[in-house]
Amino acid sequence: MSHCNRIILLLAFVMAAVTAVAQRPSQDTSRPEGKKMDIVYADKLNFLTVDSLHRYVILVGKVHVLQEKTHFYADSAVLNEVDNSLEAFGNIHINDADSVHTYAQYLKYLGKEKKAFLNKKVRLTDGKGTLTSEELVYDVTLKIGTYLKGGKVVNKKTTLTSKEGYYYGDTKDVIFKQKVVLIDPEYKVITDTLQYNTSTEIATFTSPTTIYSDSGHRVIKTRQGYFDMRNKRGILNKRSIVEDSTYTFTADDMAVDDSTKLAEFRGNAVYRGKDTAQGFDMIANNIKTDRKKDILLATEKPILLIKQGKDSIFVSADTLYSARLSDLMKTRKVPMIRDSAYFTKPMDTTAGKDSTNKYFEAYFNVKIYSDSLQAVGDSMFYSMRDSVFRLFRNPIVWAKENQVTGDTIYLYTKNKKPERMYVFENAMAISKVDSTEYFNQVKSTTINALFEDGKMHFMRAKGNAENVYYGQDEQNRFISVNKSTADLIDVLFGNESKPRRVSFIRGFDGTSYPMRKTNHDELKIRGFKWLDNIRPKTKFDILAN
Repeated sequence: MSHCNRIILLLAFVMAAVTAVAQRPSQDTSRPEGKKMDIVYADKLNFLTVDSLHRYVILVGKVHVLQEKTHFYADSAVLNEVDNSLEAFGNIHINDADSVHTYAQYLKYLGKEKKAFLNKKVRLTDGKGTLTSEELVYDVTLKIGTYLKGGKVVNKKTTLTSKEGYYYGDTKDVIFKQKVVLIDPEYKVITDTLQYNTSTEIATFTSPTTIYSDSGHRVIKTRQGYFDMRNKRGILNKRSIVEDSTYTFTADDMAVDDSTKLAEFRGNAVYRGKDTAQGFDMIANNIKTDRKKDILLATEKPILLIKQGKDSIFVSADTLYSARLSDLMKTRKVPMIRDSAYFTKPMDTTAGKDSTNKYFEAYFNVKIYSDSLQAVGDSMFYSMRDSVFRLFRNPIVWAKENQVTGDTIYLYTKNKKPERMYVFENAMAISKVDSTEYFNQVKSTTINALFEDGKMHFMRAKGNAENVYYGQDEQNRFISVNKSTADLIDVLFGNESKPRRVSFIRGFDGTSYPMRKTNHDELKIRGFKWLDNIRPKTKFDILAN
């Protein structure tokens, strides 16, 4: 063959090759570059062409397929080269850029959309938590896994189950919906919607949620908030409730720390004790607690309701503080001001076991109200053990028509009603006589008074005692007014706590004045002040403090 003929023949072969290439079906250029799946390895490989739309590669044994940074492993698989899809069977493992690993027994994968549909023993893990389900859809591009027929996430010692779940690989968040249950060594959470981060171990609540802790003895109910399972602290909103065997706490917002046992309750916070006979309730806009030491610190318009029988004594102040009496007695001496016979049984110092193992301190602008007595003062100490109000710095106590003042007042109560009162230094008792502007008065160093059924029955004034007494006949007509002094004065009261008889003991000196020829203002004892204008006349005066 000549050289010229060889060149012509070569050109013919080249033209034929170009024509053959031109006649092949055009390649799909709509698929973004880089999404094509490549076969890395298989023990066996077969080709099957059904038509132009169904061209398969059948892979068997140790299958390894790669799409960009996502690796697919399986026992066997079928790869459709036309639509870039993969169907795999047996021991499937998807390694998504070494960040998320997914396992199953069956896989249908759409390469263009980068979506995996997995069935049978599905397991997804990000190195922090592990999600298991029977069916899962995983979006490789968005790193979002979805199950709609039940699933479980295990993160260290925490297990979460729900009917629906949405896993976000980039943020490590899982959103659980419908019949959500979280179980932790120290907590059990039941809700309808919950977001959990497998990295931070923070659970976020957006629907009514119940949290059980302390082996179920403590229950938290909330509608919004979050809880850090790792550090055992959380923020709860929307009028949450905390309840245990001894109390119920409600507030607009709460901050709780179970590692330190500290908590703060804000916004119309209400503490309700469960001992209805001898317990107490507390209301404030801010209450801080220490469960280790059984401490309550209430500020921002705090109100204390001390339960005695079927009623309560209301106390308000700028600040209210409460703790265990047994702990206080370890650090300072608490005087025993009742006879030992009053205490029928020893105090149980076990936390939460004895409601009488409690004391209260109130600071500044103290107000006290009950049907039988009212009081104000600068500060107060009250023990549930002895039921005695200790009022300090210019205290005032009112019982029916009687007003009592002094430097310090001890007010003993029983079943909500006053039982006894002891006034130290500069003691003075004043009672208004009916609706007149006349006042019976007693002043001395100390005053000791006894009550019956909440009414003042007897009073003893001791030490430089002075007395102004308006005498009346049986028709309550005024007879005279008497001004007297003695070492000791006893006053016996009748109905409505009105003085009925006055007795003078040792050193008596007195004068009787006719009603019409007397300047009654000049008869008033030095230091006389009728302070009815600051008396809490209803419980609403306390609540409005």
